[in-house]
Amino acid sequence: MKIGFIGLGNMGAPMAANLAAAGHEVMGFDPSAPCPEGVSAAASGAEAAKDAQVVITMLPNGAILRDVAHSLHPEMMAGAVHLDCSTVDVESARAVAEAALAAGLGAVDAPVSGGVGGAAAGTLTFMAGGSEDSFATCAPLFDVMGQKAVHCGAIGAGQAAKICNNMILGITMIGTCEAFALADKLGLDRQAMFDVVSTSSGYSWSMNAYCPAPGIGPTSPADNGYTPGFAAELMLKDLRLSQQAAEASDADTPLGAAATALYAAFVEDEDGLGRDFSAMLPRFEARRRG
Repeated sequence: MKIGFIGLGNMGAPMAANLAAAGHEVMGFDPSAPCPEGVSAAASGAEAAKDAQVVITMLPNGAILRDVAHSLHPEMMAGAVHLDCSTVDVESARAVAEAALAAGLGAVDAPVSGGVGGAAAGTLTFMAGGSEDSFATCAPLFDVMGQKAVHCGAIGAGQAAKICNNMILGITMIGTCEAFALADKLGLDRQAMFDVVSTSSGYSWSMNAYCPAPGIGPTSPADNGYTPGFAAELMLKDLRLSQQAAEASDADTPLGAAATALYAAFVEDEDGLGRDFSAMLPRFEARRRG
């Protein structure tokens, strides 16, 4: 399949490289990052999009996505699909998809879960919104870039699923870190804590698969000085998207709001910028009640 790929950062580059390695013809563009091995470089996003059957975007926010889509859609051939894998606000995802449909294109919003490691390994999970036909067109690409793709519903449903998922993740990681910090103060051995919680009602992905305590459980960023697998500032971005969506839909999310405030303090006022989102544990270790 001929693919245009716009946005070759930490996530986009390995995703594009995996598509090229699988035999797809990939032309990529990023104004500030080189093309990975196997991906042909375009002089612009519009050039990468021209004649492509699927154009994939992986961009930082909704405003940039809207601007890029405005330049891409007129260059795309009739019937091509705009597959957006960015994590953005639901309103921007819907606006871009509707613009694509109005231009005679297909559209899928499919943000991902799995982080940089999942992008490199081709084990991402895609949460997709769009028509059945457009989802079917993209399905072979999901199979290369990830381990699972869930068709969540109409346009915007993918972003809604991602926002809800990451709100849960942010909340549970904070709870996991708080519990380890409390266990430390109570004199409970961390391995004993893990052995109990990981097989009891406190079980969660944050504990079992991505434990924030170094040397406990499967290898995680905690074992590498909290070098980001998923950066705290990206968690803050997603939590703010959840609160924006909650306000727009009149949903009551008090724990989501509290998690957002804690990550905002960690990233903007403390030392969380550039650290993994699980580095909340040393943050709680160093702080007293207050």
